[in-house]
Amino acid sequence: MRSGGPVDEKTGPLPSTCWTCKSPDVPRMIKELGSASEFYKGKWAKHGAEIVNHIGCADCHDAKTMNLTITRPALVEAFERQGKDIKKASHQDMRSLVCAQCHVEYYFNTKVPEEGVPYLTFPWDKGTTMEDMEAYYDNIQFSDWTHAISKAPMLKAQHPDYEIFKMGVHSQRGVSCADCHMPYKSEGGQKFTNHKLGSPLNNISGSCQVCHREETDRLVADVYERQDKIKEQRDMLETMLVQAHVEAKAAWDAGATEEAMKPILLAIRKSQWRWDFAAAGHGSSFHAPVEVGRIVSSGLMFAQEARVKLARLLASLGVKGEIAYPDITTKEKAQAFIGLDMKALKAEKDLFKQKYFIN
Repeated sequence: MRSGGPVDEKTGPLPSTCWTCKSPDVPRMIKELGSASEFYKGKWAKHGAEIVNHIGCADCHDAKTMNLTITRPALVEAFERQGKDIKKASHQDMRSLVCAQCHVEYYFNTKVPEEGVPYLTFPWDKGTTMEDMEAYYDNIQFSDWTHAISKAPMLKAQHPDYEIFKMGVHSQRGVSCADCHMPYKSEGGQKFTNHKLGSPLNNISGSCQVCHREETDRLVADVYERQDKIKEQRDMLETMLVQAHVEAKAAWDAGATEEAMKPILLAIRKSQWRWDFAAAGHGSSFHAPVEVGRIVSSGLMFAQEARVKLARLLASLGVKGEIAYPDITTKEKAQAFIGLDMKALKAEKDLFKQKYFIN
């Protein structure tokens, strides 16, 4: 990104931390500035003229030896807080860990190690399962935002790809991310990793059929079957969550107390965290379909718990009749329901592009 005019390093637009996974220029800048904290200080525009290269060799390889290496501090620090030394990882493990530098759940810790600095942190101190990370967030009373309709303190899953992959059968059998997404190929008698990273479905013979002897059509059908079944459950959970948020608003409007709403909002938080955890990852329903199905099922349980408690509370508040649920069958209808002024947002985005980018 290059600035199209004077850069305001204090006001905008996003934290410098947001650059972390975007370019091999980031570890260079961290080294030049002396620490990750110094890099994370300030706003996105501060380092814009320096971050000019796309993801490349230096993100995963040592420049001198070309050995796989970890270039982002957050992953190293997450291992250290668990009492692990990432330098002891095997070569096969490294073929996934270089991906785990970015394809993970994370948040910005503005209290540790330096007050006010949005420090990139992986919430792995208690472990890497969905419940482990939820417990971590609950322990520090963290929420990403407060839901405008239900007032529930929400968690936003980022993209917990590595964590979900670790819970699947491929990882448990010793397969790495690179084995499927960057399969080996041979040219001129030389075997090497194909760095045209992409979906294994784009190269079935080089990825899936190295181990699985089924026909291509059968293997592809297996992938979509798992995805469709998980999506069916996830859509059910999504519908219940919308109903729970709307019912919570009806309870607030009818005079519900914070004490009465607290366990309900906790159940909504837990339910939506599970929905988001399953939805936010790339390929989650294939990487670990059994685990993701379990997560969605537990989300359904918490959503139902919230709605049962809301039904009782609404009755006690004298609310009679059915709650009017919104029509959110399209993105436009959903945006209108929650009050998003898309024209104003687009105008704001266009203004931002004119200010910070050269077209």
